Amino acid sequence: MSSSPAPVLLNNGASMPIVGFGTCKLEDPEEVYRAVDAALTSGYRAFDSADAYENEAQLGRSLRELLPKHGLTREDVFITSKLSPKNQGEGAMEAALHSLSQLDLGYIDLYLIHWPGTQGLPVSDQRNPGNRAQSWATLEELHAQGKLKAIGVSNYTEAHLRELMQSCKVRPAVLQVEFHPRLCQKELRSVCEEYGVCFQAYASLERGKLFTDPVVMEVAKKYDRTTSQVLLRWAVQQGVPVIPKSLNPDRIKENAKIFDFTLSDSDMDRLSALDRGERCCWDPSEVL
Repeated sequence: MSSSPAPVLLNNGASMPIVGFGTCKLEDPEEVYRAVDAALTSGYRAFDSADAYENEAQLGRSLRELLPKHGLTREDVFITSKLSPKNQGEGAMEAALHSLSQLDLGYIDLYLIHWPGTQGLPVSDQRNPGNRAQSWATLEELHAQGKLKAIGVSNYTEAHLRELMQSCKVRPAVLQVEFHPRLCQKELRSVCEEYGVCFQAYASLERGKLFTDPVVMEVAKKYDRTTSQVLLRWAVQQGVPVIPKSLNPDRIKENAKIFDFTLSDSDMDRLSALDRGERCCWDPSEVL
């Protein structure tokens, strides 16, 4: 990293790096190894995986081999994984234990319910709330055993989050959702702040769609930065953790170099004004 950014303090007392490395769609073992090596070289200390990404084993193997090379230990990195929608409910325990086994790193720093619905069920199915509750109880159990250091959710709406807060014994530490200037999620961020839940971004670049936005391009030119750097800086300057992904070592390094400049208040506002509720990923709002 271009400097040492302060980590985010989660509500369970754990510290999470504000910039992590995303691994979605990275499956080939050699690609995973090279990407993780480049990420560690560039200063990344957090890695985001999921059962649905089918790369937990590759990520765990790469880290076990590469951490000594970089003079690091298991405790120096923060690993996130997620419960697949196909395992929501009754299958949650077996799936979480499988993730632990696949990663083979002793424990998982943060484990999320990946999606509020259940694979194979209609979004309006009355069983979805019960399956979510059962999954959360499982995560709480594994958290109590120390196998999952922190637990949280992904793609939850305000309604899903409030529902969880009514019944949980352990508050979610993190909510990971799509977040970028065209999807500012103001109401959802407000609910997270109300409950002390860390709001974390994925798809910070809107899958590249924002690269050609005139405002983003103009701000990037003004600061002599890439559009990626400006979009990531816009998020972290608001205290929102990000998890950019890339296979390109130069791009991996570039995405981490966002702490040696600051966007002005007016430029932050210009970027935020692009908000139009536009999603490039899934819309969880219809899930009962």
